[in-house]
Amino acid sequence: MNKPSNPASKRGASMRQEVPLTVTRPELLVNGSDNLFREMVHSALAFSTRLEAVRAGFAEIIGLTGIQYTILISAAHLESEMDVGITTIADHLKLSGTFVTTETKKLVKKGFLSKDEHPSDKRRVILRVTSKASAALKELALIQQRVNDVHFGSLNKLEFLKLVKIMPQLAESTEQALALLQHLALIEKGIKVKQ
Repeated sequence: MNKPSNPASKRGASMRQEVPLTVTRPELLVNGSDNLFREMVHSALAFSTRLEAVRAGFAEIIGLTGIQYTILISAAHLESEMDVGITTIADHLKLSGTFVTTETKKLVKKGFLSKDEHPSDKRRVILRVTSKASAALKELALIQQRVNDVHFGSLNKLEFLKLVKIMPQLAESTEQALALLQHLALIEKGIKVKQ
């Protein structure tokens, strides 16, 4: 027996518009669809939002903003390998030197970083993590361990190692994508201005 057709559902289906693909690379499409790619991006956005919130929470515990905390832990990590200056941190975090200078001054004022003249270049400074900062980071580590173990608790060792390899690749391609977006946005603005 044939089911009677439902005119309302036909009308709804015909009113749906085709959503344009957001990617065209075959590696990112499944059966010609970008649905899985979209789901991955939405999951990545949800993760990054929560990652930012966790960072802000860690920062708040020791009396810093999220970016100040990131600069401080970067300085702490990098100073075991090299002399750390503004450019070192700016390059490491992909931030402008001016912005890092401004935030570093705040960390110096709060007693978390010290600035010393570079021995061979008087225009540069060497940033050092203070004993106050080291103590705060050591105390914070007990909280970080518990939170991070839960935050990344869904990963097994192999997945973790894959993620460690993939994240720098995504960070690099994101830089390239941002540059392209800025370029295309300028072209788009130019087109709209001429119209």
